[in-house]
Amino acid sequence: MTITEPMTLLGGLSPAKFMRRHWQKRPLLIRQAVPNLTSFVSRAELFGLAGQEGVESRVIAHTGKAWTLKHGPFARRALPPVSRPAWTLLVQGLDTHLDAANELLLRFRFVPDARLDDVMVSWASDGGGVGPHVDSYDVFLLQIHGKRRWRIAPPGDATLVEGVPLKILKHFAPQDDWVLEPGDMLYLPPGWGHDGVAVGECMTASIGFRAAGRAELRDEVLQRMLDASERPDPDPLYRDPKQPATQQPALIPAALRDFAAREVARWLAEPRALACALGEVLSEPKPSVWFDAGQALASGQGVRLDRRTRMLYDERHVFINGDAFRAAGRDATLMRRLADERTLPAARVAALSDDARELLDQWAQAGWLHSLPD
Repeated sequence: MTITEPMTLLGGLSPAKFMRRHWQKRPLLIRQAVPNLTSFVSRAELFGLAGQEGVESRVIAHTGKAWTLKHGPFARRALPPVSRPAWTLLVQGLDTHLDAANELLLRFRFVPDARLDDVMVSWASDGGGVGPHVDSYDVFLLQIHGKRRWRIAPPGDATLVEGVPLKILKHFAPQDDWVLEPGDMLYLPPGWGHDGVAVGECMTASIGFRAAGRAELRDEVLQRMLDASERPDPDPLYRDPKQPATQQPALIPAALRDFAAREVARWLAEPRALACALGEVLSEPKPSVWFDAGQALASGQGVRLDRRTRMLYDERHVFINGDAFRAAGRDATLMRRLADERTLPAARVAALSDDARELLDQWAQAGWLHSLPD
């Protein structure tokens, strides 16, 4: 991918222009972003996935102002009849289950992988939708079957309807109204209200992006740092030889407070530890993702990452599925190439050190990557 060349996916904009003009700024409607699109999942396949353990799915239905929300897995007989109007099935994480969905997600790698989340597909009967709402993350809404009418509104009154199991906007004032057909796509930044209603039976793919809150990211990174910290042996103890006698025994001594503050500050002032913890957090797959045991690497062959694998890197580390590894020199260059391109040809694998090739073999046996065919 060349970020300065126009892309049909982005309506003739280059990734560089799209990110500068639209990303987290303003919506973009793209007619025929994916020309001649054929759905990568059938209704029967989607319904089947919704019945599996470990696959996140929901059914949303409404009659007038009454809304219902149910969480899967769903046996086929538990789903409403397809002929019933105004209901929707949403299935998360299609990219971890279907190669075609993963290939769709990879088209959006002009955004850092650390921000890529997943592909959700919604199937809806005529009139189905989830009501006007806002998302806290960026999303591309690609129509893959049938038609859907989208109405959108800029950020504004976020008051929600009370007494319903969904976060539905009470005061939704749309400023644009479009009907999307297969291959059409709508990009929406965070905070934009939107309401999508099926026009007949339809399926829509939502390509979403991770947007962890500040507190969430802080807590996860700090927990990783705590788990990884190496405490000296023996651990220096607090000492107070100058502590005088006190008439306020319940008062926490200022010296003890300062001792704790110095230790926390010293611990947080470790940029490498912080960077390592952040990479581990960002490369951690979702809890619902699991890997089948793989096979040892075949000699003389290249490798490709499993579609479920998340691999990132920084200046000193490579991160894969929540684990961190130090890398330098040629090994670091080749590991970064694997992360960026998600494949590494046989000649490049052969150029790795023995230790790095052993590491790849361990990842292969864990199911994180696979040998490329000859």
